[in-house]
Amino acid sequence: MEEEEYRKYLRKREMKVEQVEDAIASVKNFESWLRADGKNLKTALLGDLKEYISELIAGGLNTEDRLLAMARYFWLTKRNDFYSYFAAVLGGRSVYGSIGERLGKLAGEEKRGEVFDGLKVPPLGSPPDQYPACTKELLDRLGATLTPEQVKAVLAGNHHRIPVEHFAEMVKRWEKSESMEEFLKGEHGRLVAELEEAMKSGRLWYEQMITPEVVEYVRGDQTIQNGVLVGDKVMKSKIPFDPDRWLREKDPKMRRYYACHCQLAREAILNDAAEPLGTFCYCSAGYEKLPLEVVLGVPLEVEVLESVLAGGEKCRFAVKMPKDKLKRRQKRLKGGPAPPL
Repeated sequence: MEEEEYRKYLRKREMKVEQVEDAIASVKNFESWLRADGKNLKTALLGDLKEYISELIAGGLNTEDRLLAMARYFWLTKRNDFYSYFAAVLGGRSVYGSIGERLGKLAGEEKRGEVFDGLKVPPLGSPPDQYPACTKELLDRLGATLTPEQVKAVLAGNHHRIPVEHFAEMVKRWEKSESMEEFLKGEHGRLVAELEEAMKSGRLWYEQMITPEVVEYVRGDQTIQNGVLVGDKVMKSKIPFDPDRWLREKDPKMRRYYACHCQLAREAILNDAAEPLGTFCYCSAGYEKLPLEVVLGVPLEVEVLESVLAGGEKCRFAVKMPKDKLKRRQKRLKGGPAPPL
């Protein structure tokens, strides 16, 4: 174990001394488990990690702190295959709870109870193939309780709970932009530069391995992540979850699988059972509209135009821009006072 490097990394995260020691112990426990089979943290296979996590679940030791400690270590040491797996088993699980909270706010606690009481969520650390059945049951319950438009509204929230402060610099760039077109073009340029840096460093960009081919693919499509203004809508698309494999893959099903980001549903693509989960893509739509909502300071409407869960080749969205906001923008640029957002 690269203990000292990990210790320095954890201290930079301003973790308490006992938290640092607990995190190191979590990695060492896995290392000891591997050593019994003649392996170490560098030679272990992904199957070994999955088996170890299964044993943690069986023993009730699958705490979030323990799993996060291991995930952070493998990010630091560039075990990208291990880190990606942790992202898969940890990244989406809190979405269920967030959907429940939004349902309670929009439709009332009674409706929330009708949908979520008795819904069995897989244990923390469960493999991704355990989640589509739970997601399907959730959608069925939502559909039996709400109208289709209400279901979409509940799903299209900030369910990854990204703090608005995360977009503070983006808001500043918007305030300096002369138009939405200029702003979106600038954000696209920043994204490409960010991907180039990830490619050079050899680190994952979120869960994605970035190659020269991925950089060029994104460079050629401004709709990816940031969007293009068409009329009063910003047209957006998602970068594939595994963009390098997606670019090289020829099989339509596997391309859809490599495109899908949703850890609560994507495994259903492999079993030809994803289409009934298509409405769940409004959760992704909520993620896509969030930056623009923060920038403009108002709630926005979003539509899923195409999704891989529903059988499409990629995931595309249309975020409707309020005309009054764009008009106010033009007035301010002509010398008028900046409107409150």
